[in-house]
Amino acid sequence: MRRLIFLVALAAAFALAVPAASAQDDSPDAIARAKAEVEQAGVLTQRASELAADGNRAEAYEVARTAYLDHFEYAEIPLRLREPDLVLDMEFKFAAYRDAIREGAPMGEVRDLESQILRGLDDVERSITEKGIAAPAVAFAFSFTILFREGLEAVLLIAILLGSLEAARAQNYRRPLGWGAAAAVAASIATFALTLTVVEIAPVDRELLEAGAAILAVLVLVMVSFWLVSRLEHRRWMEFMRSRVSAAVATGGAAAFAGLGFTAIYREGFETVLFYQALILFAEGLMLWVALGAAVAAGALVGVGYAILKLGKRLPVKPLLIGGAAMLLLLSVAFAGNAIRSLQGADVIGVTPIEGGWARLPIFIAEMTGIHPTVQGIVAQAALLGVFIAGALWVFLVRPRIAARRTLSSGAPS
Repeated sequence: MRRLIFLVALAAAFALAVPAASAQDDSPDAIARAKAEVEQAGVLTQRASELAADGNRAEAYEVARTAYLDHFEYAEIPLRLREPDLVLDMEFKFAAYRDAIREGAPMGEVRDLESQILRGLDDVERSITEKGIAAPAVAFAFSFTILFREGLEAVLLIAILLGSLEAARAQNYRRPLGWGAAAAVAASIATFALTLTVVEIAPVDRELLEAGAAILAVLVLVMVSFWLVSRLEHRRWMEFMRSRVSAAVATGGAAAFAGLGFTAIYREGFETVLFYQALILFAEGLMLWVALGAAVAAGALVGVGYAILKLGKRLPVKPLLIGGAAMLLLLSVAFAGNAIRSLQGADVIGVTPIEGGWARLPIFIAEMTGIHPTVQGIVAQAALLGVFIAGALWVFLVRPRIAARRTLSSGAPS
C-alpha cells in the first residue's frame, strides 16, 4: 500500500513538474538563447565546410560536431514543444554532414548537405520565432501593391482602348477586345499555376532558383517602374494607345482587336505572376497575409474598374500609380537583398558577416525586407536604393526645371 501511495505521489509530482519545465523551456530567455545558438550553429557549419575544402577534414569534423552538440542542441529544447519531427530531421542532417566530412566525401556532396542544414536552421528559426506585426504587414502591403498596381494599369489600358475605339468610330470591335482581355486574364492564371509547378520540379538548387527569380523580378520592376513614370502624362498614353488602335483598324477583323486586348493585358498579368512568384519564395510562413493582400487588392480593383469603365469616373490615378511604383521599387530592394543571400547560400559569392546585432533582424521581417547581416547584401541594397533616389530626383525635380527653363528661353523675345 505504501508503495502504491509513493508511486501515485511520484506521478503527481512529475505531472506538475512537466508543465513547469515546458513553460521554462518556452520562456522568452530560452527562445532568445535558442535563436543565438541556431545562428552560431549556422556559422560553424559554414566554417566546417571551408575547412573541409582546404583539406583539413579532421578539424572540419570537430567544428561540425561542435555546431551540433554545443549549439544546436540548445535550440532543440523549445523546438521539441513545437515541431518534434523537425528536431529529428535536423539530427539526421547534422549526422549525415559529419559523416560526409569524416569519410572524405566529395565537396559537392558536403556543400549540398551544408545547404540542407542552413535551410533547416531557417525553418527552425521560423518555428521558434513569433511573426509579430511588422512582417505580416509588409507581406500584406507588398502583395496588395503588386496586384493593385498592375491591375490598375490594366484597367486604365482598357479604358484608353475603349476610348480610342469610340474616337475611331469602331465600337463594333469592343466585344473582340473584351474577349482578348478575358483570355489574357485566364492565361495569366494558367501561367501562375505553371510557374508554381516548375518551381517544385525544376532540377535546380533552390538557392539558385530563388536568386534567379529575384534578380529577374528586380530587373523587370526597375524597367517597368521607370517606364511607368515616364508615361504618366495622360496625353502620351492616349497617343500611344490610339496609334495601336489605328493599326488594328487598318488591319481589320476581330482577331486584330482580340490580339490587341490580349497583349495589352497579358503583359500586366505576366509581370504580376513574376512578382508574386518571387514574393512567395521568400514569404514562407506568411502566405496567409500574401493571400489576404491579393484578395483585398482584387476587391479594390473591382470597385475601381466599375467606377472607371461603367460610371466614367475620373479618379486620382497619377498619385496611385506613383505610390504603387514607389512600393514596387522598395520591393525590388528587398528582392535584391534576398537574391544576394540565396547566391551566398549556393556558394556563388562570398560572405562577409556584419558584426553586431543591428543588421540581424527576426527571420520573418528579414526575408520580407531582404536585410541580412552580410556586407554584400547591404551594399547591394544601398546601391540599388541610391539609383532609385537619383532617378526620382531626376524625374521629379531636375528634369521639370530643365523643361521649364527651355520653355522660358524659347518664349523669350529675340
